[in-house]
Amino acid sequence: MIDKYTAQAPTTEEAIEKGLKALALTRDEAIIEVVEEGKKGFLGIGQRDAVVTVRRKETKSLLDQILPQNPEQDQPKETESPVSEEPAEPEAAVEETERVQPEVVDTEAEDWDEEDEEEFDEELSEHPETVDDQTAIQKVNDYLKAISEVMGAGPVDVEIEQEGSRVYFNMTTKKAGIIIGHHGKVLNALQSLAQVQLHKYASRKLTAIVDAEGYRKRREETLRNLANRTAKKVSRTKQPVVLEPMPAFERKLIHRVLSASEDVTTHSEGKEPHRYLVVEPIIEKKSILNN
Repeated sequence: MIDKYTAQAPTTEEAIEKGLKALALTRDEAIIEVVEEGKKGFLGIGQRDAVVTVRRKETKSLLDQILPQNPEQDQPKETESPVSEEPAEPEAAVEETERVQPEVVDTEAEDWDEEDEEEFDEELSEHPETVDDQTAIQKVNDYLKAISEVMGAGPVDVEIEQEGSRVYFNMTTKKAGIIIGHHGKVLNALQSLAQVQLHKYASRKLTAIVDAEGYRKRREETLRNLANRTAKKVSRTKQPVVLEPMPAFERKLIHRVLSASEDVTTHSEGKEPHRYLVVEPIIEKKSILNN
């Protein structure tokens, strides 16, 4: 997890906002240090960007993030109509790349051909509680229902479907907004917890997919549109674009959508859970071919 981010922008306020967004923090959760004030200059001469450093006050656990003290405050309010819980502002998921990058950076490209599944890091013999698949799946089902009620989502029905090693937990509730969260962040956290539970109890490798009110399908369409729109912007401006942090399976979807493009290329930077995708123009490659 990145706990420090140095941002650069024309004004101090813009630099602060970029730093907060990169770390997914609010002002109350961050320590902000202005390294250098911005300067407008005269007729473009002497202009200087502002530079700020944003630090995380404290690191919250995954459980803390999905169990807020008042979970309905930060969630969509149209809880009676679950279909409306999908984020409606995909443009907000794009921001132009910083000239000052995060201090902890890993620019190695994602291998998006691999399954987005957790690997067993320990031998099954080290899990004395392992049970048969159906019992393990039922334990995860009960776990999701219990934690959803604690979050304030009310009664939750879970429909279970299994395709090979993939187990789908489709959750239905009148308060889907609490379970989904902004851009699906709470839903992704629930999926991570469900995967941990399956890893703990199942006698073989299973992958948990947690969904609510068909959100995954809608989010996939949003990401495909975002990928194509970003590629057009990068091709037009010849400038790289940084997307907001997102989980690995969402980054891999954008990788796949743009993998056949002759104009742009993609790679990931940063550390989980704030790892993000960069879409860049293919300029050097074309220049070499032209020469």
